[in-house]
Amino acid sequence: MLLLLYIYLSLISSGVNVKIMVQIETSSYEETIEYAKKLGSVLKGGEVIAYFGGLGMGKTTFTSGLCEGMGITAEVSSPTFALVNEYGNNKKLYHFDMYRISSFDDLCSTGFFDYLDSNAVLAIEWSENIENALPENYIRIEIEHGKTESSRIFKMSGDKIYEDSWS
Repeated sequence: MLLLLYIYLSLISSGVNVKIMVQIETSSYEETIEYAKKLGSVLKGGEVIAYFGGLGMGKTTFTSGLCEGMGITAEVSSPTFALVNEYGNNKKLYHFDMYRISSFDDLCSTGFFDYLDSNAVLAIEWSENIENALPENYIRIEIEHGKTESSRIFKMSGDKIYEDSWS
């Protein structure tokens, strides 16, 4: 363990961007919203949040909390049929659903690459379908079932500033 800590500190001091992982478990909808709000409060714009997890895991709920944390008042809904929903005025969040995306041409038809240059936050459901097209510095959030039916385990990896939002 000490060796890993030494390597980690050495990499940071040499300017290498090290991605680490933080894990939390929520036991309710409200608790999921609270953790998402914490992350949303440190987002500056231009970040890509990539969700990995199955149906009903809480991706849209988490996006609701992100909006709240960013100061965006919106009725957040799944973009399943729209492919992308837009929230906010001064600060913007684009909420994508990539469930039906199965090819590079499909992805291009969504306008996804144009959104990457928009300086808005992108929250992407079903990111596993476009993982090879995600930018290098994306924030990865893996979601899985917790100990109970209503609990979820969230694993976030990305830059330290975002992971610190959960401490």
